[in-house]
Amino acid sequence: MFKDVCPACCTVCRVIRELIAADLPAIWAINQENVPAVGEESPDSLAQIVDESVSALAVEVDSMLAGFCLVVPPGANYDSPNYRYFCDRYDDFIYLDRVALSAAHQGKGLGAALYREVERRARARWFTLEVNVVPPNEGSMRFHLREGFREVDQLETRPGKIVSLMVKELEYRTDS
Repeated sequence: MFKDVCPACCTVCRVIRELIAADLPAIWAINQENVPAVGEESPDSLAQIVDESVSALAVEVDSMLAGFCLVVPPGANYDSPNYRYFCDRYDDFIYLDRVALSAAHQGKGLGAALYREVERRARARWFTLEVNVVPPNEGSMRFHLREGFREVDQLETRPGKIVSLMVKELEYRTDS
């Protein structure tokens, strides 16, 4: 668990921790609030992605769940065409399936904090993900370019939906 102390109040304001089963209803609600920036899921399909994840992280602000991210490793039983693209081309990667924050907590650096924690935990060479191009998610694209991701391809995942497939090379570590 990662705790961040707020310099203004000297208390723990932000905690990043592993998701627990009791979080599933809240993360499903946050996920659905963020559609179409993230894919719509049923509660059961979201739980299956959590089960396949190598990192399933929650971020709390003042003890309230504010957001989450799910990171899938190679070899998972996951049928996303975006994930399969990276499986077909990379051996040593992690795939950020989704990151979502409640509306009240967007734009406050929590997404970047989740990314830092994912990178800190990663034991892979490549950090992979996709960003919607059609329909456009310009804010996400700007964020990922700022974070050091680069586009390697685009993929039409269904009629009217095109994603930018992006990678970031991580400091390669084999320590545990």
